Amino acid sequence: MALRSLIMAGLMTVAFAPRLAAEDLILQPVETVEVKALFGKVESRFVVPARSRIGGTLTALDVTEGSQAGAGQVIARITDPKLESQLAAAEARIASAKSQLQNAETELKRNEELLAKGATTTQRVDQVRTAVEVARNAVAEAEAARQVTATLIEDGNVLAPADGRVLSVPVRLGAVVMPGEPVATITGGGVFLRLAIPERHAAELTVGAAVDVEGGTGAIEKVYPQIEQGRVIVDVAVDGLSDSFIGQRVLVRVPVAARQVLAVPDAAIEQRAGLDLVRIKTAAGEVEVTVIPGPEVAGPNGPLREILTGLRAGDTVIVP
Repeated sequence: MALRSLIMAGLMTVAFAPRLAAEDLILQPVETVEVKALFGKVESRFVVPARSRIGGTLTALDVTEGSQAGAGQVIARITDPKLESQLAAAEARIASAKSQLQNAETELKRNEELLAKGATTTQRVDQVRTAVEVARNAVAEAEAARQVTATLIEDGNVLAPADGRVLSVPVRLGAVVMPGEPVATITGGGVFLRLAIPERHAAELTVGAAVDVEGGTGAIEKVYPQIEQGRVIVDVAVDGLSDSFIGQRVLVRVPVAARQVLAVPDAAIEQRAGLDLVRIKTAAGEVEVTVIPGPEVAGPNGPLREILTGLRAGDTVIVP
């Protein structure tokens, strides 16, 4: 009897519990943005090769795939034994030309002293003075030739053309390279996402539109005018996008259209017997209608649930 009394007391409590406060919602269409989920590919702003400026043998290589390089950094060294021989020959020609210049200057000084004493002619002094100028020019020519050879040797240093990550190194130590041959490929200028979106959405794409990116947000910065294979190419700028893997695929959601929908708060939807029910007010009183809910959409005062069918604009929805 005691147990029965407790059960009856519980039933009575449920039966007479006060109804939760409710508010009326006049159903009006709200605008929602339709997004398309697809994969974007991480691309570098530009990819530039670090090329050899002379031909020779690769004797030093200081980077590998994935290394960071700074603009102007020496990343490899190419040597050509013939250039060292040419530099030695240029040094010898300079020494010979300087000796000839020294002898010519000594001869000029002697003849100028003899001219002052009347022991020689002005013509002879002019001849010696010309020989001095020829010797000086010979020294300058030899030094210029040495500078050319030294510059060629210096050009054996392969420099990184920009700040970035080394993407590929197509040569190895000991390889013979030709002038202009790439020693490494370096990415530069940062990275972005490149998308290929079906052309039916091309008209709705706008520069500056926000894009949801896996792990962050981005914005459309460029829409290419040419459509290829039914796709329009779009570039998306993403702050903090990693450049660790060029070509990596990243999930993004791009806004492609705006549409009007009917939506109610989740609290207005009651699930019972496998059905989704919403209470509305009519002229005859409160009634329950069966609805088919859709995805969540953003409302003016918070998230709402789209109603695909079952309600019409102007219905008064009772929201607990």
